[in-house]
Amino acid sequence: MRENVGRRFGRVPETDADREVEGRPSREAIVDFWHDRYGIPRETWADYSFWERGSGKIWAFHGEVPSPVRIQGLGMAVLRTDHDHWKPTTNAAQRFGRLATECVIDLSSDEAEAFVAGHDQELPDWDGDWGYLIATHELAGEREPIGVGLYLHGELRSQIPKGRQRDL
Repeated sequence: MRENVGRRFGRVPETDADREVEGRPSREAIVDFWHDRYGIPRETWADYSFWERGSGKIWAFHGEVPSPVRIQGLGMAVLRTDHDHWKPTTNAAQRFGRLATECVIDLSSDEAEAFVAGHDQELPDWDGDWGYLIATHELAGEREPIGVGLYLHGELRSQIPKGRQRDL
């Protein structure tokens, strides 16, 4: 079995049976995660290849390149799989969150402002699954994804990276 090398991108295998690096998730598992957790159609990912750089940092690239690749960036970081619960990135939520039909929490203007500023807030009225949610706010009549929040015990914890937090 090959090992994961943190400074280079390795292609994610198509299925668990194709795995050459222990612990690396498969393409099938990644696509299933987005579909099963967020309702994002599987065909959304048809033209993307998935890559791991480091342990559990999954990137999506619209296209193909040979594997492994020794570069600093390849496409967009979309998922962290190095913990018990997989966590979507803010970029992935903003890029693909419009397609989500599950685990989406719609925030009012005040709630969205607090979320973008990085504040945790009590939202006891959420009646969906706990865990990582895609937070959205309505802009110009459309649901616009803001980022990822962690919902536990009636509280939505903003996962907006510190460098991207804004006071609006």
